[in-house]
Amino acid sequence: MNIWSDSFTEGGMIPPECAFAVIDPQAHVRLSNNRNPHLAWDGVPAGTQSLAILCVDGDAPTDGTDVNKEGKVVPESLKRADFHHWALVDIPPSLKAIEEGQFSDMITPGGKSGPNVPFLVKNGTEHQLRQGVNDYTSWFASDPAMAGEYFGYDGPCPPWNDERVHTYVFTIYALDIAEFPLEGSFTCAEARAALSGHILDEAQIYGVYSLNPEVAATLST
Repeated sequence: MNIWSDSFTEGGMIPPECAFAVIDPQAHVRLSNNRNPHLAWDGVPAGTQSLAILCVDGDAPTDGTDVNKEGKVVPESLKRADFHHWALVDIPPSLKAIEEGQFSDMITPGGKSGPNVPFLVKNGTEHQLRQGVNDYTSWFASDPAMAGEYFGYDGPCPPWNDERVHTYVFTIYALDIAEFPLEGSFTCAEARAALSGHILDEAQIYGVYSLNPEVAATLST
């Protein structure tokens, strides 16, 4: 399989309009357009019953003590963990691309609804897709203005004082099952675990992002 994006180049910077936040000279950050990027793929193997897409940032700090604190930095050497940004499942094999902003456009305080998402019409056939709960759910849990269940895509928002460039990996999976083996609400991490034993093929594309002005200045588009 192959996967590509018209929104960003392989290894290049995720565009600000596809991020949760952008750099603000006065306030460090401000909220952005939060549009899911365009993704397209080919080479889906014979026997594929459905597709799934995951987006994971593997550079999330494991210690939040100094995150977004004035006069502090999150050192590049700090141990990191996964932060799940998106899980989209039950994609029909006939679908070849998703458009920028098709599943996320602007930020929804409290999170977008789910897990079901509107039907996609392809060749006159309607398909029900589902999305997992991403990790902004736990990140905003203690914020009364933002707390809720965050279904679907929510884009990059790394700490503005992080010395490390964050890498966002979009993976498409060809699966041997027509319906994803999870019912009701599920997290992106649970979706990732449920892929085991069902993957016929996969492909990845990654982009990078930073809200640290010094780090961001080194990134190429």
